[in-house]
Amino acid sequence: MVPAVPVPHRVDGSFDSAAQDAYAAWMAGQPIAGVAAWVHTGRGLHLDRETAARVLASWRTALPKGRTLIVGVGARPRVRGGKRARITPPADPQGLTAFVIDASLEMAADAKAAGADALLVFPPTLLKDLDDRERRIVQLHKELGEVGLPILAFYLYDAAGGVPYSPRVLDRILALPHVAGIKVATLDSVMTFQDVAERVPPEKLLISGEDRFLGYSLMMGARAALIGLGAARPSLSAALVRAHAEGRLADFQKLSLACDRFGAAAFQDPMEGYIRRMLAVLVIDGVIPVEASFDPWGPDVPAHQLQELEATVKSLS
Repeated sequence: MVPAVPVPHRVDGSFDSAAQDAYAAWMAGQPIAGVAAWVHTGRGLHLDRETAARVLASWRTALPKGRTLIVGVGARPRVRGGKRARITPPADPQGLTAFVIDASLEMAADAKAAGADALLVFPPTLLKDLDDRERRIVQLHKELGEVGLPILAFYLYDAAGGVPYSPRVLDRILALPHVAGIKVATLDSVMTFQDVAERVPPEKLLISGEDRFLGYSLMMGARAALIGLGAARPSLSAALVRAHAEGRLADFQKLSLACDRFGAAAFQDPMEGYIRRMLAVLVIDGVIPVEASFDPWGPDVPAHQLQELEATVKSLS
């Protein structure tokens, strides 16, 4: 189990480096296979380059030898000049594709320099409306192979910024030799997960990103989990993955029900509030201070939801 980790921020939107280091040190002692930074949970496409570098340095320093650091890469906003003015992406398809690929390669190079072991490729939403997007999406994944790190594709549901990859696109991406597997996060579409899972060759890794039906996704063939649900209480989801791998069916059933309860409390409307909710659980568990539990890019989370989440978490203790 690899948790997708959030980044602690203060209410004014500033990065809390002390809370980040405390979080990384705590997570390093948990039963995890590694962490995934700069991914959707970690707001990788929103972090400025300096903060992003500090986040990766924190994780690389904290993680013991043998733990994997997976890093999200994509077309994060590019800036120029001392005023950090954003560069507007080109309007023409060829220029836009080059912009997406160049920005992704830049982010991938930063990740590799910081010690990344593998890269998770954000769905290229800027290419979503192009007529020949399929060819361009495959081209992006192909060119990222130049970085020299294993690549994980990412099937993400539309509301979270995903792109609905067609069966042909999935087949072509998974046929690339440097693509090690794919993370699938549909939120609540069991049928979509089933359809994608059927297309993953046995030599490639099917990774569950299904926070709301983690147990079932393992039963459907996922051999690993990379989930925001693991950002807090990671021992729970890690135990579920182990129970399934070891064939302990009674434990698996019990843990699956517990993860479903946790997921239902953490992943609800407004869905993008899940990052704030996971940070709130870290506060409940004393990992970070409440002052560092804000998500500058997420919606407000109703107080009653945080209260319900706290009650659920305490009932699982």
